[in-house]
Amino acid sequence: MSSPMATPQSALSALTARPTLRGHFEILRVDHWFKNVFVLPGVVAALALDPTNRAPHLWLRLALGLVAICVLASGYYTLNELLDAKFDRLHSTKHTRAAAAGRVHRPLAYLQCVALMAAGLALGAAISWRTAAALAVLAAFACAYNIPPVRTKDVRYLDVLTESVNNPLRLLLGWYIAGAVLIPPALLLLSYWMLGAYFMAMKRFAERREIGDAARTGAYRKSLAAMSETQLLVSVSFYAAAAMLFFGAFIMRYRLELLLSFPFLAWVMAQYLAVGMQPHSPAQAPERLWREPALMIPVAFCTIAMLLCLWQPMPWLHRLTEPTIATQQ
Repeated sequence: MSSPMATPQSALSALTARPTLRGHFEILRVDHWFKNVFVLPGVVAALALDPTNRAPHLWLRLALGLVAICVLASGYYTLNELLDAKFDRLHSTKHTRAAAAGRVHRPLAYLQCVALMAAGLALGAAISWRTAAALAVLAAFACAYNIPPVRTKDVRYLDVLTESVNNPLRLLLGWYIAGAVLIPPALLLLSYWMLGAYFMAMKRFAERREIGDAARTGAYRKSLAAMSETQLLVSVSFYAAAAMLFFGAFIMRYRLELLLSFPFLAWVMAQYLAVGMQPHSPAQAPERLWREPALMIPVAFCTIAMLLCLWQPMPWLHRLTEPTIATQQ
């Protein structure tokens, strides 16, 4: 199926529209702050794997850290809106965004972007230099993703991989907010990255199918110009397999009890696939996925299962999974 692209009137209206305070607020994308919930698993993992990581005034650090990443995120959302405006005007729904519709003062919006990113970094530095460093790397990837000549969002596969690297960076941020001083296990970061890539690739599949043919898709998003729906689904399968492989290796090395959470995580991933396959899929707007009960129910069960597995020792599971074949030394 296909969806019509925006009409030429969209570009005309952008030329005649006037900047408004509301427009500058809209490009902050406050509704996207929900994505920063992915910071919390980093906090939980740091405390569960090593309780000595708990820093004094943890709740204050967590509140300040969430404010920091939300402010920083609004900075790079502003940048994204400004640099994507000409492409958003070609989209059937995104042409109404404030920057695309001409409802922001561009020089002032760039100043807004810089101020927000600087404020986010300053708030992170108030927690620790490690927290500030994680935020700085997040900002650097956001710039590489959006700003020419790098602009990885225009490159096939790099689009998904560089956007989804925000996931392990959010985990890293939560890890340092909790008070850890060492880096998290690489296997955990890789698993979190591939899980984010799985979600992002499924979003791209939904976008590709919604718009229709390759020419119109490429006019809106260059990275999708040479990718068919089949190729996108193949990449989705790869990211899903990689995520589960790295997660499995992580739990065998660090927390065997998490093995029991596997079915719930698989349920979440399967249900997200079903959501992504729907016509006019909600996967195109991840910030609104919390409104999907069919997805949120398995997410809730998976969260509970992982929390129980992280804090409840299960000696019987260790005995059950002991090697039954002698290995050579």
